[in-house]
Amino acid sequence: MHNTLYSRGEAKDMVGDTNQRAGQCHCGAVRFVATLSDGFNSIRRCNCSYCRMRGAVIVAAETGGIEFLQGEEMLTDYRFNTGAARHFFCSRCGIATHLQRRSNPNLYGVNVACLDGVSPFDFAEVPVMDGVNHPNDTGGQARLAGMLRFIAAS
Repeated sequence: MHNTLYSRGEAKDMVGDTNQRAGQCHCGAVRFVATLSDGFNSIRRCNCSYCRMRGAVIVAAETGGIEFLQGEEMLTDYRFNTGAARHFFCSRCGIATHLQRRSNPNLYGVNVACLDGVSPFDFAEVPVMDGVNHPNDTGGQARLAGMLRFIAAS
């Protein structure tokens, strides 16, 4: 299978020129449409203890930017540490669909792997934010911890 790589913020054109993307969990119980705040320009990962284990690449959507078509009642959430961030996942298949951010509760982070036609491996570089030293804890600015790179085998 040929996998085209895209630079940070660039992805395949899935639904014309809009920022609306259809998505679902693995089993299909949860289906939604996400309106991305800035297309794929906001892609990122986080290195906090939870995100490091989960490994998802996320993209931003504003509050109200996720419309559930079915299965919203199948979602459950997980909170840890301060309890401010809410990580939502399907109670049937366990796939994390999105999260409500701790740093800005008016933003959601949508798992790009749940968006139809998108894979985290579609992005050649993904910024990794420093969630270990979260700005809400340090009083500082959000900090880049590094970059995650994907280089396809030839």
